[in-house]
Amino acid sequence: MVLARSIALFALAGLAEIGGGYLMWLWLREGRPLWVGIVGAAVVMLYGVIPTFQPVGFDFGKVYAAYGGAFIALSLLWGWLVDGVRPDQPSVWGATIALIGAAIIVYWPRSGI
Repeated sequence: MVLARSIALFALAGLAEIGGGYLMWLWLREGRPLWVGIVGAAVVMLYGVIPTFQPVGFDFGKVYAAYGGAFIALSLLWGWLVDGVRPDQPSVWGATIALIGAAIIVYWPRSGI
């Protein structure tokens, strides 16, 4: 249950950062109304809060380092589902490697050293 919750929090944080950033992009680059940018900023702020709900024992550095891997994969997925840009094979391999690295950083058993 802890692992599933942790993975869900990484996904939720990623969606908040990417979704909020996307709304900011739409406001500043696509000429959408100011309220789109304000909502985007609020959603990005949620990204800063969500990782604090990771399980006790997960320190800041490891959580944010591992989140980088999740961000890579979620960004490609967002681009595919929202913008219609399907990731190519090198992108999929890179995201897979990043996710493996993220999992090692956060979930590899440690002996309390």
